[in-house]
Amino acid sequence: MTTPPPARALDDLPALDLDPFDLDVLRDPLPGQAALREAGRLVRLPRCDALAVGRYEDVRAALANWQDLESSAGVGLSNFRTEPPWRPPSLLLEADPPAHDAPRSVLARVLGPRALQRLRAGWAADAERLLGELLDGLPGGAAVEADGVIDLAAAFPLRVFPDAVGLRADGREHLLPYGDHAFNAFAATDHPLVVAGAAGMAEHAAWVGEQCQRENLAPTGFGAEIWAAADRGELTPAQAPLVVRSLLTAGVDTTVHGIGALLHALAVAPGAWEQLCADPSLVRVAFDEAVRWSSPVQAFFRTTARPVELGGVVVPAGVKVLVSFAAANRDPRRWEAPDAYDLHRDPSGHVGFGMGIHQCVGQHVARLEAESLLLALLARVRRVELAGEPVRHLNTTLRSWESLPLRLVV
Repeated sequence: MTTPPPARALDDLPALDLDPFDLDVLRDPLPGQAALREAGRLVRLPRCDALAVGRYEDVRAALANWQDLESSAGVGLSNFRTEPPWRPPSLLLEADPPAHDAPRSVLARVLGPRALQRLRAGWAADAERLLGELLDGLPGGAAVEADGVIDLAAAFPLRVFPDAVGLRADGREHLLPYGDHAFNAFAATDHPLVVAGAAGMAEHAAWVGEQCQRENLAPTGFGAEIWAAADRGELTPAQAPLVVRSLLTAGVDTTVHGIGALLHALAVAPGAWEQLCADPSLVRVAFDEAVRWSSPVQAFFRTTARPVELGGVVVPAGVKVLVSFAAANRDPRRWEAPDAYDLHRDPSGHVGFGMGIHQCVGQHVARLEAESLLLALLARVRRVELAGEPVRHLNTTLRSWESLPLRLVV
């Protein structure tokens, strides 16, 4: 008779002296993510009283297991079972089936292939106009310096996405600070970035809340289609504005930072721009590889809904588990030369958009925005290079640039 091995306790798990929200870690998260991967499949983070997974296969398994690792207790450090959230929870990101099903189904249809087909030509023309504002009149061989974040990565989504939702023209400056705070708020409430963002949040949140109401949305667009779904009984009238809010929370900042990561990669990775010029069909690979390489969304938490075996240990209910997308996206167990931005790679297995039922529902919209801008750049620009030292924007959940000085050579 074989004696089963003694059960391991949480205290037997490897511990890592890492605070993922520490400002120095946010400035350079890669060493901490490497340490997380190497420490073990499941690791204790005593400094934030949580567990963590960072290896690719374990991250995928955690994201797929919504039954045991719930999102409805919050995907940040706070546990909504014991701590009130700063705003009504998202019906998509912070919900599980069955409550998650109807909002997800409606939004997946609203943002589906038909919508993208309608938007494609207009967004391509808008990207060409944006590039024209920067480059028209320059002789061949000349160069212009631009900020890749302000003039391109933020400028383009802020031109096209609010129109697609059906927002009015005034007040759109509230979108980025609102989204920035929403992602910062996944850290503890006393984190300095959360405290700083909260100072102006009442005004930003009020504007966003107003735009989610039917009467403030254009008669056509994503917002109107969400309200039409409520008219058909697919959502309740109370759910509709919260689903519109999901678009405004997660549909701008993440795309801005994804495009910023793409432009940075193309400026610093040897040969990448030339390879893309030679084969523009790689635009989608270029964006997804940038999402893998940079992971604009670094991590979310899950909460154990019941006692569950993870990494050889039975974890009791109510424990927070950090699921590091960024660590998984550079796991050498899954990716060859993971620190290289490589257009020869197939990045399609990355978890930069999450995975499973909570995988980013707007990822194809983000890809179309990136593709539109990148194709316009390829048509006008012979070379993209850094014109100065990039400056990081710190956020507890997002990896992003505050400033990305670029030289565009036509």
